[in-house]
Amino acid sequence: MIVPTMAEMMAQGKQPEVLFWVGAAGSYDDRAKKISRAFVKILHAANVNFAVLGTEESSTGDAAKRAGNEFLFQMQAIMNIEVLNAYEVKKIVTCDPHSFNTLKNEYPELGGKYEVFHHTQFIQNLIAERRLKIDENTLQGKRVTFHDPCYLGRANEVYESPRDLIRRLGVNLTEMKRSKRTALCCGAGGAQMFKDAEAGDKEVNVLRTEDALETKPEIIATGCPYCNTMMTDGIKFKEKETEVKVKDIAELIAEANNL
Repeated sequence: MIVPTMAEMMAQGKQPEVLFWVGAAGSYDDRAKKISRAFVKILHAANVNFAVLGTEESSTGDAAKRAGNEFLFQMQAIMNIEVLNAYEVKKIVTCDPHSFNTLKNEYPELGGKYEVFHHTQFIQNLIAERRLKIDENTLQGKRVTFHDPCYLGRANEVYESPRDLIRRLGVNLTEMKRSKRTALCCGAGGAQMFKDAEAGDKEVNVLRTEDALETKPEIIATGCPYCNTMMTDGIKFKEKETEVKVKDIAELIAEANNL
Protein backbone atom coordinates (compact mmCIF):
# COMPACT_ATOMS: atom_id res chain seq x y z
CA MET A 1 0.00 0.00 0.00
CA ILE A 2 1.43 3.33 -1.04
CA VAL A 3 0.83 6.14 1.44
CA PRO A 4 2.29 9.42 0.16
CA THR A 5 3.40 12.20 2.51
CA MET A 6 2.46 15.84 2.09
CA ALA A 7 6.16 16.61 1.48
CA GLU A 8 6.26 14.14 -1.43
CA MET A 9 3.02 15.54 -2.85
CA MET A 10 4.28 19.10 -2.54
CA ALA A 11 7.52 18.18 -4.32
CA GLN A 12 5.42 16.98 -7.27
CA GLY A 13 3.30 20.12 -7.17
CA LYS A 14 0.21 18.16 -6.16
CA GLN A 15 -2.44 18.85 -3.51
CA PRO A 16 -4.36 15.85 -2.11
CA GLU A 17 -8.11 16.10 -1.60
CA VAL A 18 -7.71 15.19 2.07
CA LEU A 19 -5.03 14.82 4.73
CA PHE A 20 -5.23 11.63 6.80
CA TRP A 21 -4.30 12.55 10.38
CA VAL A 22 -3.06 9.23 11.77
CA GLY A 23 -2.76 10.29 15.42
CA ALA A 24 -0.47 8.92 18.13
CA ALA A 25 -2.37 5.67 18.72
CA GLY A 26 -2.76 4.94 15.01
CA SER A 27 0.96 5.49 14.49
CA TYR A 28 2.51 3.69 17.45
CA ASP A 29 0.03 1.30 19.06
CA ASP A 30 0.24 -2.10 17.37
CA ARG A 31 -3.49 -2.75 17.66
CA ALA A 32 -4.45 0.73 16.46
CA LYS A 33 -2.09 0.46 13.47
CA LYS A 34 -4.47 -2.19 12.12
CA ILE A 35 -7.26 0.41 12.16
CA SER A 36 -5.06 2.88 10.25
CA ARG A 37 -4.23 0.17 7.69
CA ALA A 38 -7.89 -0.79 7.28
CA PHE A 39 -8.86 2.85 6.68
CA VAL A 40 -6.05 3.30 4.13
CA LYS A 41 -7.33 0.21 2.26
CA ILE A 42 -10.78 1.84 2.15
CA LEU A 43 -9.30 5.12 0.86
CA HIS A 44 -7.45 3.20 -1.88
CA ALA A 45 -10.57 1.21 -2.79
CA ALA A 46 -12.51 4.47 -3.22
CA ASN A 47 -9.65 6.06 -5.21
CA VAL A 48 -9.24 8.86 -2.69
CA ASN A 49 -6.27 11.11 -3.38
CA PHE A 50 -4.87 11.48 0.15
CA ALA A 51 -1.61 12.05 2.02
CA VAL A 52 -0.22 11.89 5.56
CA LEU A 53 2.21 14.22 7.32
CA GLY A 54 4.49 11.32 8.27
CA THR A 55 7.28 12.38 10.63
CA GLU A 56 6.00 15.98 10.47
CA GLU A 57 2.86 14.96 12.41
CA SER A 58 3.05 15.53 16.15
CA SER A 59 0.53 14.86 18.94
CA THR A 60 -2.50 17.16 18.71
CA GLY A 61 -1.96 17.97 22.40
CA ASP A 62 -5.31 16.52 23.47
CA ALA A 63 -3.87 14.46 26.36
CA ALA A 64 -1.76 17.37 27.60
CA LYS A 65 -4.78 19.70 27.60
CA ARG A 66 -7.07 17.22 29.37
CA ALA A 67 -4.38 16.61 31.98
CA GLY A 68 -4.24 20.35 32.64
CA ASN A 69 -1.03 21.31 30.82
CA GLU A 70 -2.41 24.11 28.66
CA PHE A 71 1.09 25.45 27.92
CA LEU A 72 2.24 22.14 26.40
CA PHE A 73 -1.03 21.83 24.46
CA GLN A 74 -0.57 25.26 22.86
CA MET A 75 3.04 24.49 21.99
CA GLN A 76 2.05 21.23 20.30
CA ALA A 77 -0.97 22.78 18.59
CA ILE A 78 0.90 25.79 17.19
CA MET A 79 3.66 23.55 15.85
CA ASN A 80 1.10 21.39 14.03
CA ILE A 81 -0.85 24.40 12.76
CA GLU A 82 2.31 25.91 11.25
CA VAL A 83 2.97 22.66 9.37
CA LEU A 84 -0.67 22.27 8.23
CA ASN A 85 -0.95 25.87 7.09
CA ALA A 86 2.38 25.71 5.24
CA TYR A 87 0.92 22.84 3.21
CA GLU A 88 -2.36 24.76 2.76
CA VAL A 89 -4.35 21.87 4.19
CA LYS A 90 -8.12 22.42 3.97
CA LYS A 91 -9.63 19.02 4.73
CA ILE A 92 -8.57 16.49 7.39
CA VAL A 93 -9.84 12.99 8.22
CA THR A 94 -8.87 10.98 11.31
CA CYS A 95 -9.79 7.66 12.96
CA ASP A 96 -9.23 9.17 16.41
CA PRO A 97 -12.14 11.12 17.98
CA HIS A 98 -9.67 12.88 20.32
CA SER A 99 -7.74 14.27 17.35
CA PHE A 100 -11.05 14.97 15.58
CA ASN A 101 -12.36 17.01 18.51
CA THR A 102 -9.10 18.91 19.07
CA LEU A 103 -8.50 19.75 15.39
CA LYS A 104 -12.15 20.67 14.84
CA ASN A 105 -12.93 22.65 17.99
CA GLU A 106 -9.67 23.78 19.61
CA TYR A 107 -7.31 24.56 16.71
CA PRO A 108 -9.42 27.34 15.10
CA GLU A 109 -8.76 29.85 17.90
CA LEU A 110 -5.02 29.22 17.48
CA GLY A 111 -5.17 29.85 13.73
CA GLY A 112 -5.86 26.33 12.46
CA LYS A 113 -9.14 26.36 10.54
CA TYR A 114 -9.88 23.12 8.69
CA GLU A 115 -12.80 20.98 7.60
CA VAL A 116 -12.41 17.97 9.90
CA PHE A 117 -14.05 14.56 9.51
CA HIS A 118 -14.14 11.45 11.65
CA HIS A 119 -13.44 8.45 9.44
CA THR A 120 -17.03 7.21 9.78
CA GLN A 121 -18.32 10.55 8.43
CA PHE A 122 -15.79 10.48 5.61
CA ILE A 123 -16.69 6.90 4.61
CA GLN A 124 -20.38 7.85 4.73
CA ASN A 125 -19.62 10.67 2.26
CA LEU A 126 -17.75 8.26 -0.02
CA ILE A 127 -20.85 6.04 -0.10
CA ALA A 128 -23.12 9.02 -0.80
CA GLU A 129 -20.80 10.01 -3.68
CA ARG A 130 -20.98 6.41 -5.02
CA ARG A 131 -17.23 5.98 -4.66
CA LEU A 132 -17.61 3.08 -2.22
CA LYS A 133 -20.12 0.30 -1.68
CA ILE A 134 -20.22 -1.95 1.38
CA ASP A 135 -20.74 -5.68 0.82
CA GLU A 136 -23.62 -6.70 3.08
CA ASN A 137 -23.13 -10.45 2.72
CA THR A 138 -19.76 -11.15 4.39
CA LEU A 139 -20.86 -10.28 7.93
CA GLN A 140 -24.59 -10.81 7.43
CA GLY A 141 -26.55 -11.63 10.57
CA LYS A 142 -23.63 -11.15 12.98
CA ARG A 143 -24.68 -9.69 16.33
CA VAL A 144 -23.02 -6.31 16.78
CA THR A 145 -23.23 -3.60 19.43
CA PHE A 146 -21.68 -0.14 19.05
CA HIS A 147 -19.80 1.73 21.77
CA ASP A 148 -20.05 5.53 21.34
CA PRO A 149 -16.67 7.26 21.81
CA CYS A 150 -17.22 10.28 24.09
CA TYR A 151 -15.44 12.74 21.80
CA LEU A 152 -17.42 11.57 18.79
CA GLY A 153 -20.81 11.19 20.46
CA ARG A 154 -21.52 13.46 23.37
CA ALA A 155 -18.82 16.04 22.60
CA ASN A 156 -19.65 16.42 18.90
CA GLU A 157 -23.08 14.78 18.61
CA VAL A 158 -22.00 12.41 15.84
CA TYR A 159 -24.25 9.43 16.52
CA GLU A 160 -25.65 8.42 13.15
CA SER A 161 -22.69 8.06 10.78
CA PRO A 162 -21.13 5.10 12.64
CA ARG A 163 -24.52 3.41 13.01
CA ASP A 164 -25.41 3.98 9.37
CA LEU A 165 -22.20 2.21 8.32
CA ILE A 166 -22.80 -0.69 10.71
CA ARG A 167 -26.32 -1.19 9.34
CA ARG A 168 -24.92 -1.29 5.79
CA LEU A 169 -22.84 -4.33 6.79
CA GLY A 170 -26.04 -6.38 6.96
CA VAL A 171 -25.46 -7.19 10.62
CA ASN A 172 -27.88 -7.32 13.53
CA LEU A 173 -27.17 -4.10 15.48
CA THR A 174 -28.30 -4.14 19.11
CA GLU A 175 -27.93 -0.99 21.22
CA MET A 176 -26.60 -1.09 24.77
CA LYS A 177 -28.91 0.22 27.50
CA ARG A 178 -26.54 3.21 27.79
CA SER A 179 -26.02 4.54 24.28
CA LYS A 180 -25.80 7.77 22.31
CA ARG A 181 -26.37 10.69 24.72
CA THR A 182 -26.36 8.45 27.78
CA ALA A 183 -23.38 6.31 26.69
CA LEU A 184 -20.74 5.52 29.29
CA CYS A 185 -17.08 6.41 28.77
CA CYS A 186 -14.69 3.50 28.08
CA GLY A 187 -12.44 4.84 30.84
CA ALA A 188 -9.60 6.20 28.66
CA GLY A 189 -10.72 9.78 27.96
CA GLY A 190 -9.29 12.90 29.56
CA ALA A 191 -5.78 11.35 29.60
CA GLN A 192 -7.03 8.63 31.99
CA MET A 193 -5.49 6.16 29.54
CA PHE A 194 -2.05 7.07 30.86
CA LYS A 195 -2.57 7.02 34.61
CA ASP A 196 -3.36 4.50 37.32
CA ALA A 197 -6.93 3.78 38.32
CA GLU A 198 -8.62 5.79 41.08
CA ALA A 199 -9.75 4.05 44.25
CA GLY A 200 -12.99 2.15 43.73
CA ASP A 201 -14.44 -1.31 43.32
CA LYS A 202 -14.61 -1.59 39.52
CA GLU A 203 -12.69 -0.31 36.51
CA VAL A 204 -14.76 1.87 34.15
CA ASN A 205 -13.84 -0.25 31.13
CA VAL A 206 -15.07 -3.41 32.89
CA LEU A 207 -18.39 -1.69 33.68
CA ARG A 208 -18.71 -0.60 30.03
CA THR A 209 -17.81 -4.09 28.80
CA GLU A 210 -20.61 -5.48 30.99
CA ASP A 211 -23.02 -3.08 29.23
CA ALA A 212 -21.84 -4.47 25.90
CA LEU A 213 -21.99 -8.13 26.95
CA GLU A 214 -25.63 -7.72 28.00
CA THR A 215 -26.48 -7.40 24.29
CA LYS A 216 -24.89 -10.85 23.68
CA PRO A 217 -22.69 -9.58 20.84
CA GLU A 218 -20.30 -11.42 18.57
CA ILE A 219 -18.62 -8.10 17.74
CA ILE A 220 -18.25 -4.89 19.75
CA ALA A 221 -17.77 -2.12 17.19
CA THR A 222 -15.88 1.04 18.11
CA GLY A 223 -14.79 4.20 16.33
CA CYS A 224 -11.79 5.10 18.49
CA PRO A 225 -8.40 3.43 19.08
CA TYR A 226 -8.52 4.14 22.83
CA CYS A 227 -12.03 2.72 23.18
CA ASN A 228 -10.79 -0.32 21.27
CA THR A 229 -7.99 -0.89 23.79
CA MET A 230 -10.27 -0.43 26.80
CA MET A 231 -13.04 -2.68 25.49
CA THR A 232 -10.49 -5.32 24.46
CA ASP A 233 -9.03 -5.23 27.98
CA GLY A 234 -12.56 -5.55 29.37
CA ILE A 235 -13.22 -8.62 27.21
CA LYS A 236 -9.96 -10.17 28.41
CA PHE A 237 -10.93 -9.45 32.02
CA LYS A 238 -14.24 -11.22 31.42
CA GLU A 239 -12.42 -14.09 29.64
CA LYS A 240 -14.60 -13.78 26.55
CA GLU A 241 -11.86 -13.37 23.92
CA THR A 242 -12.93 -16.49 22.02
CA GLU A 243 -16.60 -15.44 21.73
CA VAL A 244 -16.42 -11.66 21.34
CA LYS A 245 -14.23 -9.56 19.04
CA VAL A 246 -13.62 -5.82 19.35
CA LYS A 247 -13.29 -4.16 15.95
CA ASP A 248 -13.17 -0.65 14.57
CA ILE A 249 -15.84 0.17 11.99
CA ALA A 250 -13.10 0.68 9.37
CA GLU A 251 -11.87 -2.86 10.04
CA LEU A 252 -15.39 -4.26 9.66
CA ILE A 253 -15.83 -2.50 6.31
CA ALA A 254 -12.40 -3.64 5.07
CA GLU A 255 -13.30 -7.18 6.15
CA ALA A 256 -16.74 -7.06 4.51
CA ASN A 257 -15.22 -5.87 1.22
CA ASN A 258 -12.28 -8.31 1.42
CA LEU A 259 -9.77 -5.47 1.16
